[in-house]
Amino acid sequence: MSNPPVVFIHGLWIHSTAWAPWIELFAANGYQASAPGWPGDADTVEATRANAEHLDDVGIEQICHHYADYMDTLDAKPIVIGHSFGGLIAQELLANDLAVAAVAIDPAPIKGVKKLPFSQLRSGFPVLGNPANKRRTVSLTAKQFRYSFGNAISEEESDALHAAWTIPGPGRPLFEDATANFTRNSPATVDTRTAVRGPLLLASGTEDHTVPKAVTLEVLGIYADNPSSTTEYHEFEGRGHSLTIDSGWRTVADATLEWLASKGLNAAIPTPTSAATA
Repeated sequence: MSNPPVVFIHGLWIHSTAWAPWIELFAANGYQASAPGWPGDADTVEATRANAEHLDDVGIEQICHHYADYMDTLDAKPIVIGHSFGGLIAQELLANDLAVAAVAIDPAPIKGVKKLPFSQLRSGFPVLGNPANKRRTVSLTAKQFRYSFGNAISEEESDALHAAWTIPGPGRPLFEDATANFTRNSPATVDTRTAVRGPLLLASGTEDHTVPKAVTLEVLGIYADNPSSTTEYHEFEGRGHSLTIDSGWRTVADATLEWLASKGLNAAIPTPTSAATA
């Protein structure tokens, strides 16, 4: 028996190639892993920056369909691992029985979340501060990235990550998420109560500005109304929104592998012991 394939899903402002170290690690643990970009992403950071207009008006529903179509080409139903908006997409794919399990790391809030910490509002302001951004792409400056992603690492590392991995992001998903509780058929809706699905891990960095842990804990509480499906939570002390791409990424990746092993989703070879305690 082989491991299920793994599909990594990036969030706003980070290119899919930033998952490369994760793909290498998961391959060493017997998984066939891939990280397709969002609709409109080019193959490289540079090409995506040069053709930002291809991401104009790309929204949550389109992104979900894009990944669902990709997953349909795989030999087996995959595990989905998403960060930020990728974590929201992962939950939607899991709830629709398109994945065997999902890990949502610092996930963008689903419909029903009422908490709106100041740091989250400030992180979204570069987009939400201008209604015209709903249908166009927006780039983060190094200073904005430092607040939203790199607040728990050094300024030098934050700036290096910004230079290496950031791409323009479509504004539409943020506007859709911000208005989800006021929209009847919001694309940020996830069936948390009746979906019969595989296990879900919600993970949060305690210092995250973009998706504070209080938001993720509220999502965990919403899932409590569905006792027939497994939802668990893991916390990474002292980590910010950059936790999947900064120098501490291995701690997060190892914890993810260990959780998958605990769910019997690592049939090929044993996973490594985590190098650090989260």
